[in-house]
Amino acid sequence: MPHPKLLAEHHPAGYLWLRLARPERRNALDPGLLAAVRDALATEPEAPVLLGSADPAVFCAGADLSISDSERAVVSDLVYETCETIVTRPGPVIAVVTGAAVGGGAQLAAAADIRIAGPGARLRWIGPPGVDLAVGAWLLPDLVGRTAALDITLTGRWVGAAEALALGLVSRVTDDPEHAAEQVAADLAARGTSGGIGAGVKAVMAAGGLLDRLRAEREVNRSAWARVTAVGP
Repeated sequence: MPHPKLLAEHHPAGYLWLRLARPERRNALDPGLLAAVRDALATEPEAPVLLGSADPAVFCAGADLSISDSERAVVSDLVYETCETIVTRPGPVIAVVTGAAVGGGAQLAAAADIRIAGPGARLRWIGPPGVDLAVGAWLLPDLVGRTAALDITLTGRWVGAAEALALGLVSRVTDDPEHAAEQVAADLAARGTSGGIGAGVKAVMAAGGLLDRLRAEREVNRSAWARVTAVGP
């Protein structure tokens, strides 16, 4: 179903724009918003999708810290479900990162097939305080190598746009990332890579344990949230 905080726009060139639009909470994720993102990605699985923000100052602040622990546990689980949808859908997903991407927001960006950043982009793989979550361990080694992935995930430090480009976390940094991403999406749509060779490329890239690691991290974090919600406030 449409969600008031998710702006969906079908472009005549054949791609879909999805923009998080919850600026009052820095696009923080609650179950409804994240489920809407997942459903939009799954409803048109062959369409190229641009995933970004209506507010260029932020991509996504991760899970909404104002909701209950049980709701944040649902958000955590939905992050992995949405990431799996991104990885397995035949159509490419391009993340347009123009500001901060934290926790679940960084996970969504990293799961995308292509990441294009603005100069103000910065990413941080960290969970909420008081919950021992593994965040990004399933994917970052493939993107940046084990040493850099351990540094990023264990310290929870920020990775700015320049470092993200040097590490290979993003494919390019540009002053107008939305325009650059739209050009890529239009080209992919015109070439028909969604259901053809593009789907084959994505299937090969997902082989070799990527989805197994995603599901393993999901289970680790389910257990962590179970401990928190069992104790209660």
